[in-house]
Amino acid sequence: MSRALALAAHGLTTSTPNPRVGCVIVKDGQIVGEGWHRRAGEPHAEAVALAAAGLQARGATAYVTLEPCSHHGRTPPCADALVAANVARVIAAMEDPNPKVRGRGLTRLRESGVEVRCGLLAAPARELNIGFVSRMTRGRPWVRAKIAASLDGTTALADGSSQWITGEAARIDGHRWRSRACAILTGYGTVRDDDPQLNVRHVETERQPLRVVVDSRLETPPAARVLAGGNTLLAYAVEHPERAARLREQGAELLAIGNAAGKVDLPALLTALGERGINELHLEAGFKLNGSMLRENCIDEWLMYMAPCFLGPGAGIANLPALTSLQDRQQFALHSVEQIGDDLRLLVRRPAVPDTDLSVESLPTN
Repeated sequence: MSRALALAAHGLTTSTPNPRVGCVIVKDGQIVGEGWHRRAGEPHAEAVALAAAGLQARGATAYVTLEPCSHHGRTPPCADALVAANVARVIAAMEDPNPKVRGRGLTRLRESGVEVRCGLLAAPARELNIGFVSRMTRGRPWVRAKIAASLDGTTALADGSSQWITGEAARIDGHRWRSRACAILTGYGTVRDDDPQLNVRHVETERQPLRVVVDSRLETPPAARVLAGGNTLLAYAVEHPERAARLREQGAELLAIGNAAGKVDLPALLTALGERGINELHLEAGFKLNGSMLRENCIDEWLMYMAPCFLGPGAGIANLPALTSLQDRQQFALHSVEQIGDDLRLLVRRPAVPDTDLSVESLPTN
């Protein structure tokens, strides 16, 4: 199964909105076929592995990182393909959380006489598809907020200067995390102050994530770099027809999704992104939007790069009101710590919701 998980990871940046899946077919102790799902509309991992195995799939064991699908989508059901190939056994890492599947694939296999087991290396399998599991079980993407800060929690000087707090290795690593996301979210304030491109540049990628800007009053300048080349969604709350027309001329897509306060409804935005097939949402914003997302319980984990320096007063990580009791704090759990160049990378997660069980172990590297 470790080999199947390693294969599935090849689809880390390409399979969206589908899950990342790998499959290995073993017969008499030897791998006779293997494959992974590259992108939506192309063959699933099981189909690729079965094609490689050919007649040797008969009587073999298929190791697959996610329950084989049982429904007709862009491709035929993988459960049917495994039955037709006469495999003797299917070992799945985890059940598919997709309501269209959710146990039906395993049932189809069992009813056809195939021996089925499920749960081998389930934790790393869930980790690999943490966004897909979130979208299928909660109707919203997994939200990962990235920040770079000093040891005293400063993300920018009082004059707004922030380039660069962390080193080059951390910046490259940050782009790796961008590349696996389905969309990158920021706020108008960051667009105004930094004019970011908000794309993947420092690592190779076959796909650029959707860029999403929270801009309640449609104040994003038509010349902003985040609009270059299209693939940008502006979420707004207050109608401004002239501004909207200018932004659409630049290729921007607009989404009206305001709340009663005239601000963008952030939980509703996450639901809308989930409906668009966004599995993982990468938040790179300033302390105001970070604070709003945090207060609305919209952040699942923090990707934090800490530089070994002190910067003194300036912008913090998130704009939060002063607490009167420690009992009111928003608690996260430390998931991993790793040195990246001269900086420290911390991944901290909100405690898992019991019925989704999204807090899981790291993906094997072998």
